[in-house]
Amino acid sequence: MATKEIAGNTIDVNEEGYLTNFGQWNEAIAEAIAIEEGIEKLSERHWVVLKYLQDFYKENGTMPTIRKMKKSGVVDTKELYSLFPGGPLKKSSRIAGLKKPESCI
Repeated sequence: MATKEIAGNTIDVNEEGYLTNFGQWNEAIAEAIAIEEGIEKLSERHWVVLKYLQDFYKENGTMPTIRKMKKSGVVDTKELYSLFPGGPLKKSSRIAGLKKPESCI
């Protein structure tokens, strides 16, 4: 298992940079990962999506698909792509401290 220094914390990550121990996640780590992903500042809307992903994962043990995200009423597809351009589920999941969605290659 690899480790990485993020926001002054040494965290466990897999080969793609996703946290392998959610217990190590915090908001400072999320902000640092967001910058790595090309998102300069996480807005309130970003946090709503990140919280939804974390809650969904805790309740279901899996990541939602983009279709489920749209149906949730939390965020529509257009806004999701706007908030997390170039791979919205991959980026948002990584920032949220969760595993890579199975629907993403």
